[in-house]
Amino acid sequence: MDERLSKVEPKLLDLLVCPLTKGRLSLDRRTNELVSESAKLAYPIRDGIPIMLVSEARKIED
Repeated sequence: MDERLSKVEPKLLDLLVCPLTKGRLSLDRRTNELVSESAKLAYPIRDGIPIMLVSEARKIED
């Protein structure tokens, strides 16, 4: 994985919430995504920028 893909400012991660549920997000370093457990969505991080659009999120299967 490209090193710069996973480089997101820690302070930014603390401020971000799921745009759908306004709930907390967790960083999945393995997939390089921000995960909303309550919405069952994973938001991608591209070039160090979280893409916080529901239309860009991946649905998480149970």
